[in-house]
Amino acid sequence: MTLELMAGDQSMLQGEHGPAVAAAMKILVAFSKAVGARKLLDIAGAHIDGCLYHGQAGFDFVERLVEGGGSVRVPTTLNVGSFDLIHPGLVKMPAAEEVPARRLMKAHLELGCQATFTCAPYQTRFRPAFGEQIAWGESNAIVFANSVIGARTNRYGDFIDLCCAMTGRAPAWGLHLSENRRGQILFELTGSFEPTDALFVGVGLIIGQASRDRIPVISGLPQPRDEDQLKALGAAAATTGAVALFHAVGITPEAKTLDEAFRGKAPEETIRISRADIDHALARLSSVPDGAPLVAVSLGTPHFSHHEWMRLLPMLRHIAPGRGIPIYVNTGRATLTRLKDEGELESVKAFNLIPVTDTCTYVTTIIERLDGVVMTNSGKWAHYAPGNIGVSVAFGEMEDCIRSAAVGHVVRGAP
Repeated sequence: MTLELMAGDQSMLQGEHGPAVAAAMKILVAFSKAVGARKLLDIAGAHIDGCLYHGQAGFDFVERLVEGGGSVRVPTTLNVGSFDLIHPGLVKMPAAEEVPARRLMKAHLELGCQATFTCAPYQTRFRPAFGEQIAWGESNAIVFANSVIGARTNRYGDFIDLCCAMTGRAPAWGLHLSENRRGQILFELTGSFEPTDALFVGVGLIIGQASRDRIPVISGLPQPRDEDQLKALGAAAATTGAVALFHAVGITPEAKTLDEAFRGKAPEETIRISRADIDHALARLSSVPDGAPLVAVSLGTPHFSHHEWMRLLPMLRHIAPGRGIPIYVNTGRATLTRLKDEGELESVKAFNLIPVTDTCTYVTTIIERLDGVVMTNSGKWAHYAPGNIGVSVAFGEMEDCIRSAAVGHVVRGAP
């Protein structure tokens, strides 16, 4: 299949915009041919997932672009790194790792990227609009952009997302194209469900495991309290599977009706989800029973929104000042700045609440004690943390997490 390149693409490829852009375009062309794209399309923005230090290869790639005088051509946000640049004392990292981890984050800024360092760029001023073509990395951000906003991106991984940002172009394939956004597999919720946070996590876990490479459509989902519940659903679905787009009938913008979600075609398969299925999926996130002693609570994976903070802060009344186990809240620096400007964080230290920015507690060593149980309200955190940092996990609603922090052991259910 032939890839059609415009004059501007050829100009970049031939080095007329410098060696860094030429290298990025060369990689983008090879990638586009590999996925069978017929042409490239303009993008309105990008989100880069390469700030997390994994070793020399990623470091060298970005440094080469910097040395070549590279600069991104579209507004480009950055995902989390390995270091909290605002609270550097939080991260416990050997100097041999800290130096390149910091440098990798700084090198992206030298390419003209925005210092967002958040896995939730949709919470920033760079949030895309419905129908906009973008090139995003980070699984939860991708599924949120496609599903909740209705912007258009494929699942772009390290390096290729930055190549799109450097050229302002992306291959016209996959979810960039309308014909590929049709639902394929139907999930029907059977019975009556309250719109709890845990419900949305549970549904996400189930559709992620069962969808494989198909686009899921969910019917019977209660109207969410806010988009944070859809954020949690998408993050769980992208964690247990490869979901980059879901349609929730009557909720998400491309699924006003079941017929619209499937574009008039019949689903390839229908799977019914019962209360028992939800309970089973959620139970698998916890490795300890109620009553197990805790060493910490971790919230905000994906990053806590301003709305979630406004739900959390009143709950701290359950904790006596100066008591309670540490509560780590992962959040974007823009959200944290807004909270500080509003004076909302002046008293949180008394409740042992620790804001974390620029990174996340499951990807780097921040939590003081890793020899016990950490409680979380995040399906994504619960899924990854045992393998990443070696802790045991208890999953619960946000209210359960705070009540548990107050008493020092796992408490779930109505008080």
